[in-house]
Amino acid sequence: MPQLNPNPWFTIMLLTWFSFSFLIQPKLLSFTQTNAPSNKTLTTSPTPWTWPWT
Repeated sequence: MPQLNPNPWFTIMLLTWFSFSFLIQPKLLSFTQTNAPSNKTLTTSPTPWTWPWT
Protein backbone atom coordinates (compact mmCIF):
# COMPACT_ATOMS: atom_id res chain seq x y z
CA MET A 1 0.00 0.00 0.00
CA PRO A 2 1.70 3.23 -1.09
CA GLN A 3 -0.20 5.35 1.46
CA LEU A 4 1.81 3.80 4.27
CA ASN A 5 5.18 4.64 2.75
CA PRO A 6 6.10 8.06 4.23
CA ASN A 7 9.46 8.25 2.48
CA PRO A 8 8.73 10.77 -0.33
CA TRP A 9 5.69 12.45 1.23
CA PHE A 10 7.24 13.29 4.56
CA THR A 11 10.12 15.06 2.85
CA ILE A 12 7.73 16.97 0.61
CA MET A 13 5.64 17.99 3.61
CA LEU A 14 8.71 19.21 5.52
CA LEU A 15 10.02 21.19 2.56
CA THR A 16 6.62 22.77 2.03
CA TRP A 17 6.26 23.65 5.69
CA PHE A 18 9.75 25.16 5.91
CA SER A 19 9.30 27.13 2.71
CA PHE A 20 6.03 28.54 3.98
CA SER A 21 7.40 29.32 7.43
CA PHE A 22 10.65 30.96 6.41
CA LEU A 23 10.06 32.35 2.93
CA ILE A 24 6.41 33.02 2.24
CA GLN A 25 5.04 33.95 5.66
CA PRO A 26 7.46 36.86 6.40
CA LYS A 27 6.70 38.33 2.98
CA LEU A 28 2.96 38.12 3.61
CA LEU A 29 3.23 39.59 7.08
CA SER A 30 5.26 42.55 5.86
CA PHE A 31 2.28 43.96 3.93
CA THR A 32 0.41 46.73 5.67
CA GLN A 33 -3.29 46.44 6.17
CA THR A 34 -5.34 48.76 4.02
CA ASN A 35 -8.06 49.27 6.62
CA ALA A 36 -6.28 49.93 9.87
CA PRO A 37 -8.50 49.61 12.92
CA SER A 38 -9.49 52.89 14.48
CA ASN A 39 -10.53 53.74 18.02
CA LYS A 40 -14.25 54.23 17.70
CA THR A 41 -16.59 54.44 20.61
CA LEU A 42 -19.53 52.11 20.55
CA THR A 43 -22.86 53.85 20.43
CA THR A 44 -25.56 52.06 22.36
CA SER A 45 -29.22 52.75 22.44
CA PRO A 46 -30.29 54.48 25.67
CA THR A 47 -33.53 52.50 25.86
CA PRO A 48 -33.71 48.74 25.45
CA TRP A 49 -35.78 47.18 22.74
CA THR A 50 -39.33 46.46 23.77
CA TRP A 51 -40.54 43.13 22.44
CA PRO A 52 -44.25 42.97 21.65
CA TRP A 53 -44.76 39.51 23.17
CA THR A 54 -43.30 40.27 26.60
